[in-house]
Amino acid sequence: MSSLAIIGGSGFSKLSGLVIQDAHPVETPYGATSAPVTRGTLNGNAVLFLPRHGAGHHLPPHLINYRANLWALRYCGAERVVGLAAVGGIAPRFGPTVLAIPDQIIDYTYGREHTFYDGTSDGVAHVDVTSPYCKELRGALLDACARTNQAVVSGGTYGATQGPRLETTAEIRRCERDGCDMVGMTGMPEAGLARELGLCYASFAFVVNWAAGKTDGIITMQEIEDNIAGCSERIMAVLTELVTY
Repeated sequence: MSSLAIIGGSGFSKLSGLVIQDAHPVETPYGATSAPVTRGTLNGNAVLFLPRHGAGHHLPPHLINYRANLWALRYCGAERVVGLAAVGGIAPRFGPTVLAIPDQIIDYTYGREHTFYDGTSDGVAHVDVTSPYCKELRGALLDACARTNQAVVSGGTYGATQGPRLETTAEIRRCERDGCDMVGMTGMPEAGLARELGLCYASFAFVVNWAAGKTDGIITMQEIEDNIAGCSERIMAVLTELVTY
C-alpha cells in the first residue's frame, strides 16, 4: 500500500527514476482510468503513479475520466495525491519554466463529470472547498523545493479552462480580471473530486508558456515542449525528495 500518488500531466506520461513493481487496470464504478495504476518506488519509497492523459498522451483534457482516476488511486491506497500541471503564465511572476504551488482555483470548465454526488447511489452532498488544496501537502511540496534548492512560487490562482484549444487573448484578459495567475486545462474537476473522496490533494504546477496575449508571438508546441524539458529535472528532484517524508 502507498499513501502517496502522483498524477502525471503533460510531459510526464512516465516518471524518470520510478522503479516499477507492477501496473494493473483498476475496475471502478465510473469506468476506465486513463491508464493502469502503476505501483513502484521512487528513491526507495513506495509511490503510485497514473498518467492523466494516458500512455502516449492520447486523452485530451475534456475527455479524461477524472472520477475513475481519483477513485482508483484511493482504492489502491493513496491518501495524498500530487497533480502535476503544465500551465500558461498570466501574472508577471509566472514566466516560462517557473515552478509553482497554487493555493486557489477558478473553474471555467463545462460538461465534465465533476462530482461523485450526482444524485444516484451516493445521493447529494455539498463539500467545502474554501481552500481547494491540502495545506499539509502544499507545505510538504514547498519544503521539498527548499531542500533541493529549487526556486518556487508559493500560492497563486489556477484558472481551469476547457481545452483542448488554447485560450484567446480576451479569455485570458477575463481570467486576469478574475484574479487568475496561471491557466491550465486539468485542474478541475480533479481538485474537487479529490476533496469529495477525502484525499489530501495538491497541484505542482510548472509554466510552459506565456498565456495568450502576454507576448507578441503565437504559442507553439515546440515552445511548450522545450519548457517542459527545462522543468522536468527540477520537478523530479522535488518529487524524489517529497516521497522521503
